[in-house]
Amino acid sequence: MHLIRIPALILGILLMVPVARAADVAALTASMQARYESLESFSAAFNQEMLNAASKETQLRKGTIVFRQPGLIRWETTEPEPELLVVGSQEVWSHFPLEKAAYKYTVAQVLSSKTVLRFISGKANLQDDFWVTSLGREEGLEKLELIPKEPEPEMVQAYLWLTPQHSLLQKVQIRDFFGNENTVTLTGIVMNPDLPDSAFRFAPPPETQIYDNTKD
Repeated sequence: MHLIRIPALILGILLMVPVARAADVAALTASMQARYESLESFSAAFNQEMLNAASKETQLRKGTIVFRQPGLIRWETTEPEPELLVVGSQEVWSHFPLEKAAYKYTVAQVLSSKTVLRFISGKANLQDDFWVTSLGREEGLEKLELIPKEPEPEMVQAYLWLTPQHSLLQKVQIRDFFGNENTVTLTGIVMNPDLPDSAFRFAPPPETQIYDNTKD
């Protein structure tokens, strides 16, 4: 699936997550789920580092993400190359301007596995899908480890870092089967902003090659 190169898993991105110790992990995951379900919208900037385990090379990326219930997402990369992923109520578009290409999917196609979109849209259940462990503090942030009960090649382990002052998700790191790491750090968090409907619509520009995967 030729989707925008977003992390395979960013659980509850920018959700206001209460911090808990190991004995309170069950309560933490339940609270994360409940808090997510009560969230109307959010926006943030992101810095992304993708480490290739074989070559040891790291690619840096920057952009913004906005979300609005029920499951509408706009993930826009601005550096080093522009990319856009829009999840609407009926369809999903992945646009690569420099390639003059746009890929169209159904929402079900994109949200069927353990991807960032599945979690942001509230389609995943943390308590059912993961073992969660509190690892204490690291560099002033609370650190959690998540192990999927049914691992997939794209994600075998994840770490979350939370700010203890405001209990906000600050950073996420995921590791795949090959040891590649994908780390996203969030800044400029805004909870419940007023987001226009146009943010979650996409019309391919002229001369764009469209690849329609909704008929597969």
